[in-house]
Amino acid sequence: MNKIIEINTLIKNYQVGTETIRALRSVSLSINKNEYVAIMGPSGSGKSTLMNIIGCLDTPTGGDYILNSTNVSHLEDDQLAEIRNKEIGFVFQTFNLLPRYTALENVSLPLIYAGVNKEDRLAKAKEVLISVGLEDRIAHKPNELSGGQRQRVAVARAMVNSPSIILADEPTGNLDSKTSRDILNLFDEIHQRGNTIIIVTHEEDIAKHAHRIIRLMDGMIESDEINLNPASFN
Repeated sequence: MNKIIEINTLIKNYQVGTETIRALRSVSLSINKNEYVAIMGPSGSGKSTLMNIIGCLDTPTGGDYILNSTNVSHLEDDQLAEIRNKEIGFVFQTFNLLPRYTALENVSLPLIYAGVNKEDRLAKAKEVLISVGLEDRIAHKPNELSGGQRQRVAVARAMVNSPSIILADEPTGNLDSKTSRDILNLFDEIHQRGNTIIIVTHEEDIAKHAHRIIRLMDGMIESDEINLNPASFN
């Protein structure tokens, strides 16, 4: 299998006053291309710390994180930012859309950082918005969209750079149950197109859609299991 993520004996410590918080304690795992993985755990289990390291938003205290054959464990901030923009598409619970920008402009933002010219980035952004079912909302601003539509814009923005990984942090946390189902169906479709998806969640119902569930407890992997019958609303 083609490994996209390889994590070896990852350690992350935080200093809070005189106390050392051991957020991750020698975590090792690998994720293959086109896997659909849920990372679960209660508050304080280390799942957010692991997500931040996988997303190149933070670096480990010890161990190695290899992303697409590049060891990113100890890169400088500007190098991490470059890899983050190229390799990872983020979907957040709070959408993180710019209120004064249209859906099209919000989705095209990562392409600005990638140096794509305006004509090409708007064409690509439009193409991705159509692929998530928002062809009639392209010129709308976030306050003119429902919660589900805003999250679809966020998913489109995550996909626009054709990243190696879609990394979603509690992506249905602010949505009602029907809209949550719609977003999870969208993730299923994106996975079927060949994307690697990692969802960080504390909700069992959300995790059941993944094909593999990794559970953390006290900074260590408690279990790592294949989900033979992933849930589906289709």
